[in-house]
Amino acid sequence: MSDNEKKFVHLHTHSHFSMLDGMGKIPDLVRKAKEDGQPALALTDHGVMHGAIEFYEQCEREGIKPIIGCEVYVAPRTLKDKVPRTDAHPYHLILLAKNETGYKNLLKLTTVAHLEGYYYKPRVDKELLKKHAEGLIACTACIQGEIPRKALESLDKGRASIKEYLEIFPKEDFYLEVQKRKTVEEQDELNKLLFQLAEEFGLKVVATNDIHYVNSDDDVAQDALICLQTSRMISDSNRLTMVGDDYSLLKTEIMSNNFPDHPEVITNTLEVAEKCNLKMELGKFRFPEFPLPEGETYETYLRKLINERLPKRVPEVTPEMQKRIDYEFQVIKDKGYLGYFLIVQDFFQWAKENGIPTNVRGSAAGCCVSFALGITAKQLNPFDYNLPFERFLNPFRPSAPDIDCDIADAGRDAIIQFVSNKYGKDHVAQIITFGTMAARMAVRDVGRVLGMSYAEVDTIAKLIPPMKTSLAKALETTPELKGLYDRSPE
Repeated sequence: MSDNEKKFVHLHTHSHFSMLDGMGKIPDLVRKAKEDGQPALALTDHGVMHGAIEFYEQCEREGIKPIIGCEVYVAPRTLKDKVPRTDAHPYHLILLAKNETGYKNLLKLTTVAHLEGYYYKPRVDKELLKKHAEGLIACTACIQGEIPRKALESLDKGRASIKEYLEIFPKEDFYLEVQKRKTVEEQDELNKLLFQLAEEFGLKVVATNDIHYVNSDDDVAQDALICLQTSRMISDSNRLTMVGDDYSLLKTEIMSNNFPDHPEVITNTLEVAEKCNLKMELGKFRFPEFPLPEGETYETYLRKLINERLPKRVPEVTPEMQKRIDYEFQVIKDKGYLGYFLIVQDFFQWAKENGIPTNVRGSAAGCCVSFALGITAKQLNPFDYNLPFERFLNPFRPSAPDIDCDIADAGRDAIIQFVSNKYGKDHVAQIITFGTMAARMAVRDVGRVLGMSYAEVDTIAKLIPPMKTSLAKALETTPELKGLYDRSPE
């Protein structure tokens, strides 16, 4: 077997951004793929793309090709249909971005899935897929994919479903997907059907492992995670579980051994990886265009606003104050943030005109330009309090300045609407904050799904030092916890 034939790429991978389902952290997944000599890795979290940037950067650091994707949920009818039972069980479909167009289409699909198609899960439909299929490769996913489910009902239904998808995706970018499973009774039968359908339609087949964790022995911990998601106990007999099968990032050798009669399902993954060549331009800021009055530039207009507003905010503009303003202005100009300041002062000014209370906290309060423009409060002149500008921005700082704005709850939506209307909805986004389980919370949650009493769990949790202490650190620094850990099997 040649070196090329030995290579393999995992095209179906869930990280911990598949909330309470996937358990693998992105650095660990990427590192393991690299250690096995795999030239690329795909990230396909359930319905979301939260990990895309972190994954891309980690792959770049490790020197393997990142393949950005998503396992989308396809509505049985349309994404507008939301009837219990009929529409509550969408099909799975793997989508992988070949290029920037494909990546943008993935972003569009997942956005619409959440904003319009959400019903238990974020869902797309075939009409939406058809509009945004350019630049994407599709794989039929696990046994919960539409083609697998239909094929198991009857070959004719499987054929009809394939024909529908081939009207959406080019034949050369549509792959049937096989897996090796011990606990899924129909998997072997399904694989035979998929190979038969592939031959009939001239389609290629890829092998995947539907990765949900990094190493084989992570299965019990991931099972507890599923219990947390589904509000069930480990001891419940009739519940969703993946224990008994290996959903880890398997080595190439194991994947090859899973399909000894079909080596092409391994090499076909390389073909898919070679088609995916998304390049992301990261670390470069693209601010929206601020609409300038005729004859003005960013530099002249920002300077004009400072000169107009500063005398209204202080009894006297002293030479020292002017010198500080001039210095800050030059740094802001040299760093390319004139437009940024114009935009921020714009919505602060609009908030004041519309009676919406605002506040600025953090290092931006040390910027005299922010004070002059009316971004920071009138009673907080950085010059009076000798607040350093350099903590906010200095010529040697590579990262962008961050003006932390507090806006009264009652006016928040109005300001978002204002900037959306002025700069375009495609230039306005809201960011997400992810909550993580700290050590104490993890112990309490896992103890609960294990069926331990509140008293037992509480005793253990309280032995863990508060704040951001990891379990490993707690075991090192707390003898009582270490003793309990060594003595108690639970």
